[in-house]
Amino acid sequence: MVQKYDYDLFVMGAGSGGVRASRVAAQLGARVAVAEERYLGGTCVNVGCIPKKLLVYASEFSDAFAEAAGFGWAVGASRFDWRALIANKDKEIARLNGVYERLLTNAGVTIIDGRATLDDAHAVTIGSKRITAKHILVAVGGWPAALSIPGAELAISSNEAFHLQTMPERVIIVGGGYIGVEFAGVFRGLGAEVTLVHRGDLFLRGFDDDLRAALAGEMEKRGVALRFGTLLERIEKRGSGVRATLSNGEAIDAALVMLATGRKPNTHGLGLESAGVKLDGAGAIVVDRYSRTSVENIFAVGDVTDRRNLTPVAIAEGRAAAETMFGKRAMAVDYDNVPSAVFSHPPLATVGLTEMEARARFGAVEIYKSDFRPLKHTLSGRDERTLMKLVVEPKSDRVLGCHMLGADAGEIIQGLAVALQCGATKRQFDATIGIHPTAAEEFVTMREKAAS
Repeated sequence: MVQKYDYDLFVMGAGSGGVRASRVAAQLGARVAVAEERYLGGTCVNVGCIPKKLLVYASEFSDAFAEAAGFGWAVGASRFDWRALIANKDKEIARLNGVYERLLTNAGVTIIDGRATLDDAHAVTIGSKRITAKHILVAVGGWPAALSIPGAELAISSNEAFHLQTMPERVIIVGGGYIGVEFAGVFRGLGAEVTLVHRGDLFLRGFDDDLRAALAGEMEKRGVALRFGTLLERIEKRGSGVRATLSNGEAIDAALVMLATGRKPNTHGLGLESAGVKLDGAGAIVVDRYSRTSVENIFAVGDVTDRRNLTPVAIAEGRAAAETMFGKRAMAVDYDNVPSAVFSHPPLATVGLTEMEARARFGAVEIYKSDFRPLKHTLSGRDERTLMKLVVEPKSDRVLGCHMLGADAGEIIQGLAVALQCGATKRQFDATIGIHPTAAEEFVTMREKAAS
């Protein structure tokens, strides 16, 4: 039998979503090819979650050294080697690139190096080669957004931050999202002077306001200079460094300016318009709940659709899209109760609705809070507090949101995400016996309602 198309599925992009979709589709019997122009694993593996978390770990050692004396340790002089960290990080990323290659190859997926562009609804071009497919999945992710100011070319994005040759002693970070807040903690923990500039009144828009404010206070304690309600107006070369001028009139000299002013869907020049794929005003691909675009046989997942730009979400979307195309039934992703974390110093994590979201949706809600000094810091001497918060719907007693700022927040909230997904009530939280002494036990011992 002559095949009408070269492949059953052609995937543009071998990031988290594209790789999962490719593997699941191949396991369901589809003939699959995936094209990648940069690196296997996409943003997360190469210039995102994984290397960022490794840098976070590195930056936390300064805390450990400083806190050791309270526990009886005499720590000698320490020295940090940026090049050693980056070299070791690069080895691990190379290993993961190989893992992704094996995962695809072992699943029977054909890997093609190069940039694929759409010719029409069933064809792509890579270099001089034209390939046809019954279905096409666009999973090319996002890219750092540029800032249109004089001297912007003197700054770097988070992509370049992972490959700096030397550790900058003074850093200005522009932006108040995940990336800016996390890198502020990384560079500060590694010894740099850090100024974070953000145009809003408070960073991390979309997270619970109490946690946002508490994190700002903790970062200032650690010496990060916060400039809220402020814009970066221009960057100029100054000797071996740069000078940044802010909208408040302040001029700051630094070794490095990093722009973390958001990411945008990487859709430019893909030929989407010629294939009839609809984009929104921000350049993101418009999809339905099954990740199907305006063209019936073309799907899109991950950051290129600008829904919930998180690696586990892209993976879930990739699997669901493959099941929809080649499985026995259409599959959609449930975006309720998606947990997330910011690996700041200290870390922040959340699942469910913020207090503001809950009040807008349900009206009256009950709030429970716990603000305390962690046991560790009674001896470490560090002036750091942990904040935990529950948002409850009074009529049903259902817990709508769990929020935490403090050590191991991501690990703790991941477990609570299961409870929220199961519809847990406050009474069930109260009936759960805690593990003592832990911070996590506070989530099942909060009894007093906070003032409305």
